[in-house]
Amino acid sequence: MANWTLEDVAARFTEAAETGRRLPRVRVQGYFNVWPTFARDTWEAYPEENRDYRPLPPSPDAIDRMLETMRWVQWLEVEQRHIVWMRARRYGWRDISIRAACCTRTAQRHWQRAIQIVADRLNEPRAVAS
Repeated sequence: MANWTLEDVAARFTEAAETGRRLPRVRVQGYFNVWPTFARDTWEAYPEENRDYRPLPPSPDAIDRMLETMRWVQWLEVEQRHIVWMRARRYGWRDISIRAACCTRTAQRHWQRAIQIVADRLNEPRAVAS
């Protein structure tokens, strides 16, 4: 991208959080089930109350963008990282302000400043090695 805006950076963090949520769960190696999964009819699965929602796995491009976004986090302070990731996971401002031990408006300003730091670093001209 030629010029990064606050909205672009915030959208990338939100996409990275969603991609991380869609990754397969980490399981203990060495333990597995050899039984095949059963395809049940609707009437057989009806009494089952808890249905696990499993989103489709992310694309390789989405994973690459997520890893790139995770490298951006190294430019931020630890408390800024918490605020940015909480907002990317769609936490409310009240929950973020409780975590940051400040008022809601101050948490919004901290988030905006952190996103601005990332956008400024992304917009810096890079020196090309010859």
